[in-house]
Amino acid sequence: QVQLVESGGGLAQPGGSLRLSCAASGSLSMINTMAWYRQAPGKERELVARIARGGSTDYGDSVKGRFTISADNAKVTVYLQMNSLKPDDTDVYYCNLLYVFLGTSHNSWGQGTQVTVSS
Repeated sequence: QVQLVESGGGLAQPGGSLRLSCAASGSLSMINTMAWYRQAPGKERELVARIARGGSTDYGDSVKGRFTISADNAKVTVYLQMNSLKPDDTDVYYCNLLYVFLGTSHNSWGQGTQVTVSS
């Protein structure tokens, strides 16, 4: 089982920036995708950004042009650079990893990190 540890959340002012990191540890054979999701209380978890093994990316409509996802496959770490933050970006952000181990696909989630955007 792969464990995901997130860091970098906290408080930012509107228009400010934060950078989230998520490091994976454990055994895996191949990464399919690494992604960030977010969830507000009482709402469904939504995709923020995703990066595939080949490097292709996709973003949720509300963060396009403001957030950038990147990954260091050697370190099995994914980053989320968040710029031009808005109060609506306030949520708990979760890291997600889809990977293959011993021929079986697996889906792991981090514990979540709080991002609060407020003046």
